[in-house]
Amino acid sequence: MAEDTVAQIIVNSLYNAGVRYVFGVPGAKIDAIFDCLQDHSEIKLIVARHEQNAAFMAAAVGRITGTPGVCIATSGPGASNLATGIPDHGLVTANTECDPVVALIGSVPRAMALHRTHQSMRALDILGPTSKTAVSIDVEDQAAEVILNAFRTASSSPKGVSVVSIPIDVSKGKTTILPFPSQAFLPPTYGTAPTTRLDEVIKLIQNAKLPVLFLGLRASSPRVVDAVRTLLSKFPLPTVETFQAAGAVSKELVHNFYGRVGIFRNQVGDRLLTKSDLVLSVGYDPVEYDPNAWNPKGDGRIIHIDVSAADYGAHYRPLHELVGSIAENLKYITQNLQNIPESSISEQCKSLHDEYLSWQKLPDVKRSSGLIHPLHFITVLQGLVSKDTTVCVDVGSVYIYFMRYFFAYEPRRLLCSDGQQTLGVGLPWAIAASLVQDPPCSEKVISVSGDGGFMFSSQEMSTAVQQGCNITHFVWNDQAYNMVEFQEIMKYNRSSGVKLGGVDFVKFAESFGAKGFRISDSSQVESVIKEALAHEGVSLVDVSIDYSQNLDLAKTIAQDQWN
Repeated sequence: MAEDTVAQIIVNSLYNAGVRYVFGVPGAKIDAIFDCLQDHSEIKLIVARHEQNAAFMAAAVGRITGTPGVCIATSGPGASNLATGIPDHGLVTANTECDPVVALIGSVPRAMALHRTHQSMRALDILGPTSKTAVSIDVEDQAAEVILNAFRTASSSPKGVSVVSIPIDVSKGKTTILPFPSQAFLPPTYGTAPTTRLDEVIKLIQNAKLPVLFLGLRASSPRVVDAVRTLLSKFPLPTVETFQAAGAVSKELVHNFYGRVGIFRNQVGDRLLTKSDLVLSVGYDPVEYDPNAWNPKGDGRIIHIDVSAADYGAHYRPLHELVGSIAENLKYITQNLQNIPESSISEQCKSLHDEYLSWQKLPDVKRSSGLIHPLHFITVLQGLVSKDTTVCVDVGSVYIYFMRYFFAYEPRRLLCSDGQQTLGVGLPWAIAASLVQDPPCSEKVISVSGDGGFMFSSQEMSTAVQQGCNITHFVWNDQAYNMVEFQEIMKYNRSSGVKLGGVDFVKFAESFGAKGFRISDSSQVESVIKEALAHEGVSLVDVSIDYSQNLDLAKTIAQDQWN
């Protein structure tokens, strides 16, 4: 019987699982896998400048496509770099935010595993807590099944990270156990919840005075989005999104939309959730926005609709749990729901929609000169992109502004790190988003960050240029870690340890072969953004941002005003 090397088995297994890109940094303990990838005509190896960023890219592939992204690193520091600087790294972010990823790491020969030797490290002990599962291929004949199980685990709900350690002698060994066929890698499918429970929920909806649809991260999958839109087309339920559900509500249905919620409980969507007498929680994960933040008294009447059971607690006590296919459960509700109190809902919500859009009329937003107001920038950019443009938002004050005020009408087009709020994701995610287009790098992708977050992964601008990506990256530059700064001021009436500066981002971009632009005055906003977006390839725009009003982002509304 013919034998293949374990490295060949692994690479062919990746292909059978639907993998077309692998992101990583090479090293001696994992080079057998790199060598096989070099010969595979349908898997492209993307060499990153840091393992953390390879994990970011893999996570973005998983989030956008639904197929687990793959990152690869060598032993010792290569593996630990996947877990360096927690929480600001790829695997914790992916696992927390339910992005499917398979991480392959090299390790020392089996015979040396218990010895102090070059690049020896108990990597699985480090990476285990950052993942759903972390295992080693200890015997050559295990390779195919371990890779299969890794993909199945990463793809099952809640999605997350599988880590596979491959000793160098195993990767070069041989086996007759061939890769499993493609159908073995398909994630499980689910049916509806019991019809008796569905019918009980339908009665509750029909009897509610203000039922509200609350969409979470698992409401961003294509099938669920279709089901949500069908429901809203028939029954105009007031709808609120978490940040990671952005784009689930289409432009045609935006009259049902009351904004996104997260971080600080001071949005119109928060007010709507408080007023509601029945919250339909769809694909919501507590990591997005703690229940004690939006349901502080724990008395909200909630229906939990998800593929997983509720994370039951003092502030999240569903009346019913519809566990199963989210899409199928929503379809059943749509088909069997008879009516909702539309006139009552309209009466209760008529002022909230105007309030949600009131920021557009603020007199100080669009300036003719001076530093750039964040909402001026967002308004201009919004008018220059289509609903199909992918916008990857890094963490910082920029993330609060974009996730609150930037409209998204298609799912998985406005991406952010919500569960971990991880600095540095913007540019690596944009690289992945550009590569997975059909054809690759064909449409403009936008990423945006603060100057602090950008420097966490700025070296990947070289990767973006090398791979021929079509990306415009905007840096909101205030020479500080502002998201930390304004919260420190709220607590202590001063800030500490937040000042940055010292980087000419235009020259920095040009040193990588990208095109650099600068917006230093409000009069330049529209013309420079247009020019940067028109540039084919990689460009960076340094934006002199005005964060002087950022304390307003965290203003809370008195409890008695919410009722």
